[in-house]
Amino acid sequence: MGKVAFLFAGQGSQRPGMGAGIASVSPAARAVFEAADAVRPGTSAQCFEGAAEELSQTANTQPCVFSVDLACARALLERGVRPDVVAGFSLGEVAALTFAGAFDDEEGFALVCRRAELMATAAAAHPGAMRAVLKLDATTVEELAFRAGADTDDACWPVNYNSPLQTAVAGSPAACKRLDELVREAGGRAVRVAVSGAFHSPYMAEAAEGLAAYLETHEPAGTQVPVVANRSARPYPFGASEAAALLSEQVKSPVRWVETLRWMADAGVDTFVEVGPGKTLQGLVKRTLEGVSVFGVETPEQLEVVAATLRGGKDSSDEQR
Repeated sequence: MGKVAFLFAGQGSQRPGMGAGIASVSPAARAVFEAADAVRPGTSAQCFEGAAEELSQTANTQPCVFSVDLACARALLERGVRPDVVAGFSLGEVAALTFAGAFDDEEGFALVCRRAELMATAAAAHPGAMRAVLKLDATTVEELAFRAGADTDDACWPVNYNSPLQTAVAGSPAACKRLDELVREAGGRAVRVAVSGAFHSPYMAEAAEGLAAYLETHEPAGTQVPVVANRSARPYPFGASEAAALLSEQVKSPVRWVETLRWMADAGVDTFVEVGPGKTLQGLVKRTLEGVSVFGVETPEQLEVVAATLRGGKDSSDEQR
């Protein structure tokens, strides 16, 4: 058996009831929710009982998904499954860093709440849109995004390199609308992303500045397991100032997910476990890499299957290969 990576889910994976099952069977998971409630009362109730509309608001989505991600990872660790490397998609990166020891639970939770607040404020100040472009390679999407952007005040940019044939673009509503037509002409498909802003684009510059200021007094510690950064597709450095800069700039920079997965595969990872709600990251792994095993841990049933499989090594019962 090769190396194991935990992948922490990002915004968009939220769903009503998330985390309730894991919390019911894992003391380690319950401790995560207790820490979240200590910083932001009512977070666990929002995860377990909140309506879809409530959970879709950025100020709620980010702390709730963070909590479920971290709870699922801690439940796996509690059952003896330790990753060799971790990564998180967008907000999932904060959960990955917290799991790896850069922040304690309450520090990580406070950070993700501040991040959500800053991004929501930037989105309100600079209204934007996002599209997921399918069936076209990244180079083609980059060219189309450049053509769709008439000028710096009315532009769009590739922001999430999700898989070889899926790239998300963010920018002004007008530029994204022009992109829709260009994508159709090129034989691709542009899907509107239901988010409140142009995340990971220059529209988030003010959020990045706010995070940098916050991290001046809340510096990350060194990690106990490598965390591959969205912005660089390489492990976080141990220096606090360098790590803080990388984390703050992440919100205005593209998520280099394809490079992240390929870097981990080149480093010997052959088993990927998505921790947190949804199956998005599992799908991206399958569309990017061949010959790897992919799992998800969100429910108690998944937790027990994955824990038993990975503790005992891969065997013929692995049907997700």
